[in-house]
Amino acid sequence: MKNGLKVTTLSIQHLLAMYAGAILVPLIIGGGLGFSSQDLTYLVSIDILMCGIATILQIKKTRFTGIGLPIVLGCTFTAVGPIIAIGTQYGISAVYGSIIASGLIIVLISSVFGKLVRFFPPVVTGSVVTIIGVTLIPVAIQNMGGGEGASDFGSLSNIALAFGTLLFIVFIYRFTKGFIQSISILIGLGVGTIAAALMGKVSFAPIAEASYFHMVEPFHFGMPTFEWSPILTMTLVAIVSLVESTGAYFALSDICDREISEKDLAKGYRAEGLASVFGGIFNSFPYTTFSQNIGLLQMTGVRSTKVVLVMGMMLVGLGFLPKVAAVATIIPAPVLGGAMVAMFGMIVSQGIKMLGKVVGDSQENAMIIACSVGMGLGVTVVPDLFNHLPASVQILTSNGIVTGSLTAILLNIIFNVIPTKKHSLAKTPATATSAAKSSVLREKQA
Repeated sequence: MKNGLKVTTLSIQHLLAMYAGAILVPLIIGGGLGFSSQDLTYLVSIDILMCGIATILQIKKTRFTGIGLPIVLGCTFTAVGPIIAIGTQYGISAVYGSIIASGLIIVLISSVFGKLVRFFPPVVTGSVVTIIGVTLIPVAIQNMGGGEGASDFGSLSNIALAFGTLLFIVFIYRFTKGFIQSISILIGLGVGTIAAALMGKVSFAPIAEASYFHMVEPFHFGMPTFEWSPILTMTLVAIVSLVESTGAYFALSDICDREISEKDLAKGYRAEGLASVFGGIFNSFPYTTFSQNIGLLQMTGVRSTKVVLVMGMMLVGLGFLPKVAAVATIIPAPVLGGAMVAMFGMIVSQGIKMLGKVVGDSQENAMIIACSVGMGLGVTVVPDLFNHLPASVQILTSNGIVTGSLTAILLNIIFNVIPTKKHSLAKTPATATSAAKSSVLREKQA
């Protein structure tokens, strides 16, 4: 009995640590694509459920999937900007088509990804993460004012709520440690929503209208469609997530004192790809390793996969309860915006941290970063730049993240892969796998 209570308590801790990240992605995407409160409730529900399924897929080892480490999977924030852009330009059906296709591609390349990873060193992935984070900040600022089209946009009450939430999150993060610090975003959202309710800015109608139980259904928002540009965009996002996950795998293997082989890595990649396929089928999102749960695991010292398995089953159960999901949908836009600034700013910070470790005295890497971030941000700000190019070329130039990513990949090949008189292949920078491993381990040691 005591052991069961301990496992349940630790599982709830892991659930709380990842919950804010899990619900924010559907809230931001649903808001950005103009979902109704009913559709938004469904989107949050199915995402919670799929986080549980994705986690279980990863921790349960089979012949083909699962790395077998106590890993928590959640929807990746790097996909937020691309999904909103794809949904705005091509429609929601193309979003889910691209998620399914990118997941299948990851499954297909999982066995050879270790050989491809040299094309995605930290200078490439760091540039991509930075571009994604920077392009998301305007979404946060829009919500701080009350959301696009709000009649009271920029009102003092909205600004006060937004900055009050942000300052409260910063306060919690600064003056607490451990588990409380890890859920500072979730606490900030809760306190901000309570403050907004006292100001009369919260509608509880979505909770009252939501049913107590529902069955999930595939293709709830319609059958998927497959477009080349969205598929390419989501595949690049998925590859960046895989590179980051590789570092998490090695960090966890060190924490759990367990060696992982190339076959283990391939099964881990395959689990993430399969989770994305299921996400697309059931109208959810791509999935990646949640680093906050790795920190919590190290803090508690409990390395059992049983704890994470129970947490995954909890998430699956919550996914069938729309009333629970509806609670997240009542968070007012200004409160959400305040939390977004912190979370999206952390994405930019993570990108800069990755880049800071590879620039040093390398003028080549500095040029890669300058051109890729410049092109990515430029195309995002001025999307009509390449309108006169052939449609086949616009597939690669219509999205700032794709343009910036391809620029980084191409320049990395030119500067760091192709041998020159000054640089031989023997001096090629460390692969993303080893770099990611050492990066995560240094953070854990710090």
